[in-house]
Amino acid sequence: MKVLISLSSFGAAEVGRHGQLWCTELAREAGADGVEVRGEMLRDAAAELPALAGKAAVYSSPEGLWAMDGALDEAALARGMAAARTLGAPRLKMAIGGFGTGSHGSLVRLKDLLAQAPAELVIENDQTATAGTLAAMEAFFVAQERAGLDLGMTFDMGNWHWQGECPLQAAQALAHRVRYVHCKGVQRLPGKWVAVPLADSIAPWRAILRALPADVPHAIEYPLVGDDLVAVTRAQLAVIRDVRRQA
Repeated sequence: MKVLISLSSFGAAEVGRHGQLWCTELAREAGADGVEVRGEMLRDAAAELPALAGKAAVYSSPEGLWAMDGALDEAALARGMAAARTLGAPRLKMAIGGFGTGSHGSLVRLKDLLAQAPAELVIENDQTATAGTLAAMEAFFVAQERAGLDLGMTFDMGNWHWQGECPLQAAQALAHRVRYVHCKGVQRLPGKWVAVPLADSIAPWRAILRALPADVPHAIEYPLVGDDLVAVTRAQLAVIRDVRRQA
């Protein structure tokens, strides 16, 4: 089981100041097994992606796989796959966006597009009603299976809260689909949810992790903050590794 760092964990200010290559090197120094490069945090994709080549395990696209009108967004998929190819990343992570009942026919086209794809596509539950509820995820995975696809899931432990969903229930229902785990604790502030380290989470994060497969990559996706970022990151990596060894 590998533990990665989603580079958004270092925060927009830190990533904006130093760039994702600097953050990648910091993550490696702290003992991470790899990183997830974030498309929405690239300052100059044409320059940054080649510089990160060979260093990323996952490319995270900020675009939805389906537009909000339910149409398959082939251009968004192509952009994501092109970035993954440049990085040499074996996985591309996307959310389903506006996928609905009217989108089922486009799954055959998606299967064709993925036949020669340079990376494995994994689907994440995000924080939206169309792509972040258990009902939406289950409907999508049943439909894609009927279309002859075998897509895996990126299970984000924290995102369920944004739609009032139970992450443990989701983990129990979707564990057989999961090929990648985003580790994220949550706290409730007035009017909003925020991501926090697992140990500070109000969610039953140990039970959630126990319900998920232990042999897939896990990534930290919560704030890593401190004067000694290497030490902070190393300590958080140890938390996840220790819990997963007990699974």
